[in-house]
Amino acid sequence: MRKFFLLIFYSLLLGCVSSGIDSVKSEEDNHDSKNYLDVYKMVEIWLESEIDYYNIPGFSVAVVNKDKIDWSKSIGENQNNGKITIRSLFSICSISKLFTSIGIMQLLNEKKINLDDPLKKHLPFFDLVQMYPDSSPITIRNILTHSSGLPRESNQPYWSNIDLSFPTKNEVIKELSEQKTLYPADKYFQYSNLGLTLLGYLIEEISGVPYNQYISDKILNPLGMSSTKTFMDRTQYGKELTIGYGAETRKRKREIVPYFNALGIDPAAGFTSNANDLAKFAVWQLNLLSGKDKSGILPKDLLSQMHQIQFTDSLSNVKRGLGFEIYSQNNENLVGHGGSCPGYKTQLTLDPKGRKAFIALINARGLTPSKYTRGIKNLMDQLKQVDNKNSNLFEEISGYYKSLPWNTENYLSSWGENIALLSLPSNSANITRFKPVKKDVFRRILKNDDLGEYLYIIRDEKNIVTGFKRHQNIYTFYGKNVSDLN
Repeated sequence: MRKFFLLIFYSLLLGCVSSGIDSVKSEEDNHDSKNYLDVYKMVEIWLESEIDYYNIPGFSVAVVNKDKIDWSKSIGENQNNGKITIRSLFSICSISKLFTSIGIMQLLNEKKINLDDPLKKHLPFFDLVQMYPDSSPITIRNILTHSSGLPRESNQPYWSNIDLSFPTKNEVIKELSEQKTLYPADKYFQYSNLGLTLLGYLIEEISGVPYNQYISDKILNPLGMSSTKTFMDRTQYGKELTIGYGAETRKRKREIVPYFNALGIDPAAGFTSNANDLAKFAVWQLNLLSGKDKSGILPKDLLSQMHQIQFTDSLSNVKRGLGFEIYSQNNENLVGHGGSCPGYKTQLTLDPKGRKAFIALINARGLTPSKYTRGIKNLMDQLKQVDNKNSNLFEEISGYYKSLPWNTENYLSSWGENIALLSLPSNSANITRFKPVKKDVFRRILKNDDLGEYLYIIRDEKNIVTGFKRHQNIYTFYGKNVSDLN
């Protein structure tokens, strides 16, 4: 009898252990396995409205979830009347700095440099005038955090020339002796293209390999980023490489920005890439942090250091990692980098904790690409676990509704088990969620999941949707497509 009870006890114990293992495995396998189809539909509606409201010639966006592109969208046409696709190339400008920064960390991993090495130790030609005798040295570390005190640019007006004439490496070096530090090192944040440019030269000096070859061999090729280049290729301009446009004028026109090549500034601002390749770059980082990367490009601990706050400016509260910008959204730390060049604005944002990444590439000025990466993340965050299973449940009532004089238009959409209302245009892509209580009757879902005011779907005698009522206001149904708004 005793053996019998012991057998039962061990069986139950084994069952509990097995159950625990299964639950952990299930949690890992189902990590953020929400059904985002309704979210992505709303994102597309929002982006299409942005194209129209802000005269955007085109952009590509992509969302990485765990280890793949979960969704992507390209809108617009280039000057050759060809559709911009997810593989269309853009100048990514300062996102280039991330590749230079990773190259530096590779040299650190190989013990060829230390982050606290003075720059002059590796670049004997560095003779920029130090204006603060008591300053700590200008080091690789404080250049990566943009706290070195170096001026923003090399000593040429390349951003202001109509023909966008950039200096060569030799011209950048020649002018160093004519430049001075702005601040003591390690005191203030001062974004510096010059600093990251010099780190690109350091990669050449230490490795003995030209910068573009080093980055291609050590980073781009191993990640399969076959479309990314460390420069702008003139032969691709207007074809694979989208034509860039300037900021919108008072007459809602945008001028074409002429082709340019950053030449000696390439390590800081010269790269071209597309949403597909940048997604691969993001996937590599997320996989490395989760212990799933076998490429050997960089150890996990070094990338983690790059993503962590290494410097905070006491005046502006700007936070910097090693090469990476660090942002805060909904009390979460996000990392990434933006790009801003004549004709282009771009953004790569990673959410390491949520294992997501967001990419927005725009071939025009006067816009804020982080608005789109933040907005897409915001919409995804608003999808609750209860909305996880189904999509497109309320297709019949989905569409555009007249919102004048309050807003221009509203879009009503399925949102899992509920519906969501988005006012357009929208800067933050915030939605209002409503729960169905009976056919054509919904109630607003409050932050604590209590229910608020009613939303009623209005139909005509033929049972066709004609609008909705909320707070006694009537919103007329336009139609399901953007063309119905005209």
